[in-house]
Amino acid sequence: MAADSSLLDHNMNDTCEESISETVSADSTLGAYLARRLVQVGITDVFAVPGDSILSLLDHITAQPSLNLIACCNELNAGYAADGYARSRGVAACVFTFNVGGLSVVNAIAGAFCESIPLLCIVGAPHSNYYGTNATLHHAIAPLDFNKELRCFEPITCYQAVVNDLEDAHEKIDAAITTALKESKPVIISISSNLPGRPHPSFNQKPIPFCFPLKVSNPMSLEAAVEAAAKFLNKAVKPVLVGGPKLRIADACGPFVELADACGYALAVMPAAKGLVPENHPQFIGTYWGAVSTEFCAEIVESADAYLYAGPIFDDLTCVGNSFIFNKEKAIVVQPERVVIANGPTFGCIQMKDFFQALAKRLKRNTASYESYRRIYVPEGLTLLYCNPKEPLTINVLFKHTERMLSSDSIVISDAGDSWFNCQKLKLPQGCGYECQLQYASIGWSIGATLGYAQATPEKRVMSFTGDGSFQMTAQEMSTMLRCGQKNIIFLINNGGYAMEELMNEAPYNVIKNWDYTGLIHAFDNGEGKCWTAKVHCEEELTGAIEMAMGDKKNCLCFIEVIVDMYDTSKELLQFVNCLAAPIL
Repeated sequence: MAADSSLLDHNMNDTCEESISETVSADSTLGAYLARRLVQVGITDVFAVPGDSILSLLDHITAQPSLNLIACCNELNAGYAADGYARSRGVAACVFTFNVGGLSVVNAIAGAFCESIPLLCIVGAPHSNYYGTNATLHHAIAPLDFNKELRCFEPITCYQAVVNDLEDAHEKIDAAITTALKESKPVIISISSNLPGRPHPSFNQKPIPFCFPLKVSNPMSLEAAVEAAAKFLNKAVKPVLVGGPKLRIADACGPFVELADACGYALAVMPAAKGLVPENHPQFIGTYWGAVSTEFCAEIVESADAYLYAGPIFDDLTCVGNSFIFNKEKAIVVQPERVVIANGPTFGCIQMKDFFQALAKRLKRNTASYESYRRIYVPEGLTLLYCNPKEPLTINVLFKHTERMLSSDSIVISDAGDSWFNCQKLKLPQGCGYECQLQYASIGWSIGATLGYAQATPEKRVMSFTGDGSFQMTAQEMSTMLRCGQKNIIFLINNGGYAMEELMNEAPYNVIKNWDYTGLIHAFDNGEGKCWTAKVHCEEELTGAIEMAMGDKKNCLCFIEVIVDMYDTSKELLQFVNCLAAPIL
């Protein structure tokens, strides 16, 4: 490629400026400014895949004492890791080079957008001098247009910042970070590769606090909504409360539980909201998930004459085809900033937590729905707690034993598939968290998310459940867990293929190549002694593996491969497929 003289002049000027900048404080550069801003919003780990256009930026990130760079195996996994990290910390950052890196991470960012997870996606763009030229660059999709990647990100980010000069760089960076936190969605920050080491007066060392406008409810709208909701619920005979996943982004989990304490209603959650409400709450009745609800929960929710849904998402997986019974005439739907009562009046400009706190003072105590639950509830029997000696292990027995491993220091992460349904039945102790990606449902998400969540919450031990099909998508990031010294417990459920798809449509493409999974983990460890693995076929081997993972190997990353039959699935998965497959196929 022949470079024109103007471009050469620009490059000579860059060299001169860079030599001059060596005498300037490193704290006044763009890269240092961005690093400080990440720290100020609570980020201590950044996930990245090195590439030529971000090397200078990565140098500034690693130079920031409060930041730790986690180099991942590929960009998709780095995005998944950032997703998991943000679920714990409230925000996360991932860094990658333009196009070849950016387009690799798109699926993870799309999932975060769908699930309302705030991510800061930082991409190293071409040298600023190339903008407006006819240069043909490596990684570029086409000459003359460096914005094709940005247009790919537009539908899956809520803000796009292009930083190719210094004058307004700090404003664009601050606007992107503020928007991500305000909207609880991903943003993209594109930074030209030659700018991170450049100084500018706006990148001064003195920290400038972020300013987030306080969200307040309109008093008149709030009062009208509370009055209408209290009148609606107080005349009901058996009202119930159902928590949804948007409780998280509304920061309303605590006020929602306080509302339950005050009113006495039976308390259920939607599947993507598991873990947002304490399951040891005296009125908790389980997960409402249509035909695949936890035992006795659906009967109470569906027979109620009024229900309040807090932050619901009514997607097809949550609604399980048409088996999810929801009557708008009986419902109050509370979203982060609006309230809809009985498919009628809608009240806007209302913060969810303000609404719950005010409503709690106006509701009459009514325990009828919970009393109905107690009347029909039958404690689980013991028939599924054991297998015969040396008998092949079953899914039911596996999850009965793993439930006993949980404590307040645990986090459960479930990948898409049968693990969704089995993990829903786990009874979480106080303080035990739970995460899944239900709406976007990208298989393989859990391995990256486990890496990110464990890095964000080192005081907890992450217990992750994934199928062999999902694991083959993102297995490489197990090596990053080992490099970070994480102590996660990974249960790989090996049933030889894509069980959910096989139930929908029996076909040879649902059967996958079997791997030596435990051997693979040892290959990743490469003799460093940071992992322990087991392959279990029966209950005796499972209990022995659990004892080791919780005892002698509690400071290691533990990988337990569980061999089960492809058709050994939960009854909920069978029901789910029957309800969902017809409209899909």
